[in-house]
Amino acid sequence: MNIREFKPFTKISALTLGGGGIGQVWGETTPEEAIQTVHAALNYGINHFDVAPMYGKGEAERVIGKSLDGKNKEGLFFTTKCQLGTLPDEEVYDKLNTSLTRSLDNMKLDKVNLFLLHSQLIEDSYKLFKFDEMRAKSATTLSCFFNAVIPAFERLKQEGKIDHWGIGGLGQEEAIIKALTHSQSPSAVQCVVNPLNSAGAIGYASEAFNPNVILSECQQRNIPILAIRAVQAGALTSSMDRSPHTSGFDQNDFQDFEKAKPFRDLANDWGESPASLAHRYALSSAGVSSVILGIKNRIELKECVEAEAKGLLSATEIKQINNCLEN
Repeated sequence: MNIREFKPFTKISALTLGGGGIGQVWGETTPEEAIQTVHAALNYGINHFDVAPMYGKGEAERVIGKSLDGKNKEGLFFTTKCQLGTLPDEEVYDKLNTSLTRSLDNMKLDKVNLFLLHSQLIEDSYKLFKFDEMRAKSATTLSCFFNAVIPAFERLKQEGKIDHWGIGGLGQEEAIIKALTHSQSPSAVQCVVNPLNSAGAIGYASEAFNPNVILSECQQRNIPILAIRAVQAGALTSSMDRSPHTSGFDQNDFQDFEKAKPFRDLANDWGESPASLAHRYALSSAGVSSVILGIKNRIELKECVEAEAKGLLSATEIKQINNCLEN
């Protein structure tokens, strides 16, 4: 496993084990398989684990706690998150601290190395393109972020509960850029990086959310980047391994699968699986320190590790991929 520069931790494995799969968000697995997947990740040299309370209602965090209980955690790094929403300023610290305390208990840790805001950032008067009725729960306004969230994060640092804080890189583009250019900018940002340039179902704040705008801003400002959605919720794999949600929430993910047919054809021509090629695409993007995996078992993990070992794509190959999806 290649090791890359990542300012918050100094060094990080090129692949990160994310919590979506082991938290049973991306299809079915078992607690036993999830634990074995964590152990396999360690054996492959993965040293960063990215989870959140939302992943299986704490299941991903509990898997980490059970998997690493009693093991030497030196050289390992842990990230978790909090979907804060927008609260009165005086309630923000308590909500973040309560969520973090529960996460630490689940993972059996004294602190996390990186704590991320899991809500989408928006300007105060902005209305979500979809699900605006969930705005107060799923989105954090800039005034709340600047006036209460950042001070709360800094307090948690002073208390020794977190080392660094960051944002999820989703929401209204203008709001995210204001957060990136603020005097207290995040220590890290999770950026959507995939050939479709799509956040799929989670890009609901803006009608035409453009992940590359956020990625480019982070690259220009040398803000450390963790890549997410490399396979765009399965749209860039050989087949979707789940049924559409009855609510229609993930409709965009299934639409993206149809859009990605030229990409799958190109991967086939190159003798590589679409998932492997998509992960290599994200790994080849400038400034990306690590790609967060949404895998749910050891078979999927092995494919991702083998993809990383194949090396970076050339500029010509990246151009071919981009062109095949533009035509």
